[in-house]
Amino acid sequence: MLSYIGRLAVARKGWLSDRDFKAGVALCQAIPGATAMQCAAYVGLQARGLGGSVASYVGFGMPAFLLMLAASVAYQRAAGLQAVASALSGLRCIVVALVANATWTFARSSIQGARDGALALGAAALFLAGGSPFLIVLGAGALGLVVLGRLERVAQANPSASPTWRTLRSPAIVLSVAAGLMALLLVLDTRLAILSLVMMKVDIFAFGGGFTSVPLMFREVVRAREWMPAATFMDGIALGQVTPGPIVITATFVGYQVAGLAGAAVATAGIFLPSIFVVTLAEPWFRKLNAFPLFGAVVRGLMLSFVGLLASVAIQFAIVAPWSLPSVVLASAALVALLRKVDVLWVVLVGGVLAAIAL
Repeated sequence: MLSYIGRLAVARKGWLSDRDFKAGVALCQAIPGATAMQCAAYVGLQARGLGGSVASYVGFGMPAFLLMLAASVAYQRAAGLQAVASALSGLRCIVVALVANATWTFARSSIQGARDGALALGAAALFLAGGSPFLIVLGAGALGLVVLGRLERVAQANPSASPTWRTLRSPAIVLSVAAGLMALLLVLDTRLAILSLVMMKVDIFAFGGGFTSVPLMFREVVRAREWMPAATFMDGIALGQVTPGPIVITATFVGYQVAGLAGAAVATAGIFLPSIFVVTLAEPWFRKLNAFPLFGAVVRGLMLSFVGLLASVAIQFAIVAPWSLPSVVLASAALVALLRKVDVLWVVLVGGVLAAIAL
């Protein structure tokens, strides 16, 4: 998706230069939230300011929301059918392969030595022991600052940045809109307000892209609040992989299962609002922050914690998955295909069809 956004924004439309686009990709990879969604918002911000950012964000996310909403409605109505139940049973095992592959991808790109591996393993152990992933992420950032920061070179320059109204205007508007919507929800329906806050909490801590939201959302939705069983949540992840857009669109599925159409809309807004706020807030300062090596150490610590969190979620998903000899073969084949860079859409679609036939 990042590659396509780049071709559209730079080569076809000329909205920004290739250098500015690459700087935006680096920004979106360093801040919490769904990277592709934020990249679309960044392009809009560069092209037409805050209005362009919102237009790009909504345009990029709306098809995924509508298709996931349709899938969520169909799920509730068809989950009891034998063929659908068999397909979902197989897809839950494939979800284990999806998360295991994400763990491997994160580990390969993030772990560079024994210290990194120890931090990731510590995060996994704490999460498996019942620790809050949000506290684990914060602790990993602090450890990155203290431990990994010592290994970084001293910055060559320390540019200072003083906030101005011009740089703070866009994030202030986004924050005001979010606060107004939250106040309205608190008046209309407390449960919807809680659902929105949970999704905002997930998004604001999800460093490293959409998949890092999985352990955070799993903990909140399944473990802490018991809104649905783990198997249903895994179905939502599978549906999120066969619809376009980022995996955080699983929030639409969760919202619909919890509170119907209103829940789907509120959960989707909640999972996306912090991302656009962070983009508009961080964009003016990102190049200056990158001049400080300790900033990079904190980001590395955060990313390493998600290696551990994803590994622990893969283990927990494997425990609750409905294993049988055919499903083991199916999940193993899915993992091999993912490791060989087969498109995840085909892995899930073909896996679902085979599961409906064989299970």
